[in-house]
Amino acid sequence: MAQKQVTGRRLIIIGGSSGSLEALMVILPALRKDFTIPVLIVLHRSISADNGLRDLIASRTSLQVKEADEKEILLAGWIYLAPPDFHVLLEEDGTASLDVSEKIHYSRPSIDVSFTSAAPVYRQHLTAVLLSGANSDGAAAMRVVKEYGGNNVVQDPAEAMVSYMPEQAILLAGVKTVLPANQIAVLLNRL
Repeated sequence: MAQKQVTGRRLIIIGGSSGSLEALMVILPALRKDFTIPVLIVLHRSISADNGLRDLIASRTSLQVKEADEKEILLAGWIYLAPPDFHVLLEEDGTASLDVSEKIHYSRPSIDVSFTSAAPVYRQHLTAVLLSGANSDGAAAMRVVKEYGGNNVVQDPAEAMVSYMPEQAILLAGVKTVLPANQIAVLLNRL
């Protein structure tokens, strides 16, 4: 069954791995207090992760922060974290769905899974951001985001702590919007 676009809704998904936390600590504090687009953050995390990441991010932003729950509608002004050891898929009704299927690129959550599931739902209203990382998770899925009219942004590999992930997105998906973390924040605030 073909997915339908979630009418009038926008979504930002930020994916990253090794070195991406540093970029997030630049991007998230710079988001406006009245930011109205839900943000899903998909990071490669340890299975035993506690609330430390949520607490750290919450301490650096004026937006509400929580881990995504099953069948939760992603609300404006909130930052959602993909829970450790769960893929987060975006459903046509605007809800998140948690999944424990096989790991992709040795990772669960996988950035590819979130980008690919969101692309046909949000189409041109999806902004996919890929930060520092040591594998290619997210890079191929950016082609899918582009095919559905979404926007792709990668952290400048010259700035990234680990350049492989953004380099792969540029190579595999032809991403043209390549920015340092502080300029990614500026771009997001303009959406």
